[in-house]
Amino acid sequence: MLVGLETKDDAIVYQIDDDKAVVATTDFFMPVVDDPFDFGAIAAANALSDVYAVGGRPIFALAVAGMPTAKLSPEVIGQILAGGADMAAKAGIIVGGGHSIDSPEPIYGLAVVGLVHPKQIKRNSTAKAGDVLILGKALGVGILSNAFKKGELSAADYAQMMASTTKLNAIGADFAPIPAVHAMTDVTGFGLLGHLTEICEGSGLTAELVLGDVPLLSSALPFARAGLNTGAGTRNLEAFGGAVDLPAGLPQWHRNLLFDPQTSGGLLVAVAPEMAQQVLAMFHAQDYGTAAVIGSLREGDPEIVVTG
Repeated sequence: MLVGLETKDDAIVYQIDDDKAVVATTDFFMPVVDDPFDFGAIAAANALSDVYAVGGRPIFALAVAGMPTAKLSPEVIGQILAGGADMAAKAGIIVGGGHSIDSPEPIYGLAVVGLVHPKQIKRNSTAKAGDVLILGKALGVGILSNAFKKGELSAADYAQMMASTTKLNAIGADFAPIPAVHAMTDVTGFGLLGHLTEICEGSGLTAELVLGDVPLLSSALPFARAGLNTGAGTRNLEAFGGAVDLPAGLPQWHRNLLFDPQTSGGLLVAVAPEMAQQVLAMFHAQDYGTAAVIGSLREGDPEIVVTG
């Protein structure tokens, strides 16, 4: 076992021989949108992300499904499964089977298996002092999801949320052979500051973030400024806020976005400074349009200092 539970990494990695290691992960949740196909697609993209976050490439997946058969028609259930299968196909794999149960509420996700070279694994605990931090997607999905549940999203807002959550983090596999990419994780349920805290703790470093450089989804801003937040975001603040030094007078809405839980969020990459612009260019070339340099890492206690 090359990667396990010790640093709260994104997937387990088990070495087979000198050239191959197996990556395995699973993720599933209840619906975040009403459209069954979209729900399946988002859940699949979210599950696939954990393989990419350690530098792996998925090779197949199994479906994990709990469906209230007395409430949902076979056609609706089929659309959920089809959305997941379609996203898997975009990743170049098939959903080869899985398991389903009758459950009170719909639950769907994937167990994903991938491969990575044992010497090219990316972890969340191997960043180095001086590394530049790059975030692959803008923040705000959690707040948009909450607004959707309240029936407040416009068609354009929904389209932006879908574009973010269904954009595969497949670029993570392209970073695997780059030695200058020292650490990587994906930003999901713990929000940006929660997952960055894990990098700082695992690597024994201080992160310095530039507030104005952190990308935010434009459609989420009006809801955030109006005070909309999530329960998970509040819990993230309570869990990780003690390790974060925020600017005096930072508006609560901006604070909320930094802790906002992301479904199928972006990769957070720690890269040597001489390669930072090349890695950022790789993001942009693969249509991660909001990818941005957001800060850096330095020697110091495991904490996050947010400036500007």
